[in-house]
Amino acid sequence: MNNKFAIALAVASGLLAVGCQPTTPNAETNTSPTAANNEGLKIGTLLPLTGDLATIGQQMAAAVPLLVEQVNACGGVNGQNVTLISQDDQTDPVAGTTAMTKLAEVDRVAGVVGSYASSVSGAAIGVAARNQVVLVSPGSTSPVFTERAKKGEFKGYWARTAPPDTYQALALAQLAKEKGFKRVSTVVINNDYGVGFERAFVSAFKKLGGTIVNEASPTRYDPKATTFDTESAAAFANKPDAVVAVLYEETGSLLLKSAYQQGVSQGIQVMLTDGVKSVGFPAKVGKSSDGKFIVSGAIGTVPGADGKALQTLTTLWQAKKNQPPGEYVPHTWDAAALLTLAAEAAKANTGVGVQSKIREVANAPGTEVSDVCEGLKLLKSGQDINYQGASGNVDIDENGDVLGVYDVWTVNDDGKLEVTSQVNPQ
Repeated sequence: MNNKFAIALAVASGLLAVGCQPTTPNAETNTSPTAANNEGLKIGTLLPLTGDLATIGQQMAAAVPLLVEQVNACGGVNGQNVTLISQDDQTDPVAGTTAMTKLAEVDRVAGVVGSYASSVSGAAIGVAARNQVVLVSPGSTSPVFTERAKKGEFKGYWARTAPPDTYQALALAQLAKEKGFKRVSTVVINNDYGVGFERAFVSAFKKLGGTIVNEASPTRYDPKATTFDTESAAAFANKPDAVVAVLYEETGSLLLKSAYQQGVSQGIQVMLTDGVKSVGFPAKVGKSSDGKFIVSGAIGTVPGADGKALQTLTTLWQAKKNQPPGEYVPHTWDAAALLTLAAEAAKANTGVGVQSKIREVANAPGTEVSDVCEGLKLLKSGQDINYQGASGNVDIDENGDVLGVYDVWTVNDDGKLEVTSQVNPQ
């Protein structure tokens, strides 16, 4: 079947399927233009509730209703409650495009928090920009977005609260050098996230004097694959000091398990990234014959959070969820906060309005605020604000990018993850 026809058919079928789903309090579908105007600001989420990134995506998705609840409790946006419409992108670009089309063309949202996977955001942003819907990603970190923004593809309808992997790759390269590694191989998921990270890491590590063992023939695996014997053997071949593995949780756990079962990973340091930092990852990889976790001792990086609103969010999350917020929860909170603040600043519940003000509320000058309700109050009185988020200061540049810090983490012998330090690459 022709690929373009197949994708079009899949999108059309997805739209029909979405139309048949029952509504829920978080999936409003009253979509006439008049209703949209009367109902106030509508925002959506496009995050992976299922698929390869579901473990992290579910936590991210849980942050937005809490933000909306808080906003509505203090008067809403432009005098009306905010409506939230949630969609599962399934960690799949085709499903994500279908869901984004629904949010933009059926639900007529002004802004969307999403996606996490760079491949999904890369597919969805075209739909968002074409329909003048602002897409703010809390986790799509591929450098490709910076390149596309510089070409003018997004027309200001794109931003992200997590920094691009050009910075995380530098942080990981610096970590590898600090550990004394000179010969490193890479293995990555073959999508925008994996390949973008790989290229940035290779460049950064070579500038630091390191050698990429498999640079001439990089190891990349199919996101749809179910077996990884060939890729895992190739990644660990020629006994590098370390293997930088840029993976997603479900497929990545199978790849590392395969490497162990083939006996090729023994004595080689595994270095990981944000795509697998979840509490369940070590158990998914499994244990060795002596009962130890296979990935015990692995080290990695992940975008951290050091914003002025972090403590307040942590307290709220602990009270609501009985645990501290997980990876990318602060970035998701900030993405939703920026959408509401921008709409209030624009005095308009539209994507055009949000687009016109999102950088203004995120950056100086203006009164620094870390509480979204305080920010809304100041905006209502005609004052300018500079939102200081939970993830960081969220100063968004002309390409939609932010800078950030990175946590360095490891897998302990008991399978638990521990943050050991923090790095701010320059």
